[in-house]
Amino acid sequence: MRPERDAELENEVYENESFRGQDLSGLRTTRCTFRGCDFTLSQINGSEHVGSDFANSTFESANLFGASFAECRLVGVSFAGATLTGLTVEGGDWSYALLRGQELTGLELRGIRLREADLSETDLTDADLRAADLTRARLHNATLAGADLRETNLDGVDLSAARIAQARLDLAGAVQLARSLGAEVE
Repeated sequence: MRPERDAELENEVYENESFRGQDLSGLRTTRCTFRGCDFTLSQINGSEHVGSDFANSTFESANLFGASFAECRLVGVSFAGATLTGLTVEGGDWSYALLRGQELTGLELRGIRLREADLSETDLTDADLRAADLTRARLHNATLAGADLRETNLDGVDLSAARIAQARLDLAGAVQLARSLGAEVE
């Protein structure tokens, strides 16, 4: 079945398919696979995805307003120019994702895996990143003001060029911050 507006899909597989410019508003997927698919300029607002795999897909300039992703795999996905306002994320693997310059203010991103993701220039003000895995993520000029980074894996993250005023850190995060600012922690 080809996805369309308000469709409900379960266990469907799509590889290297183009959904460019399509209206997929209200789409619901459960354990579906969309590997290497192109969703550029698509309307995917109000969609819900549970346990689905979008690895290496492109969502450039797509509208994902109010979309929900629960335990989904979005490894290597590009969100350049996409609208992610009101996004809901529950866990999942977003490693290597391109989220550069995105507005993610106040989002709950607990337990999400963002290993080596590009979050440069992203606004994560007041975001909840507790227990997230940000190993080697790029946060150059990212705003983390008021963000909750407790229990977050920050291994290999350079926080020196990020704006982190009033961010909440646990001891491990504070040590990582000190090291990225050039301090020697003993």
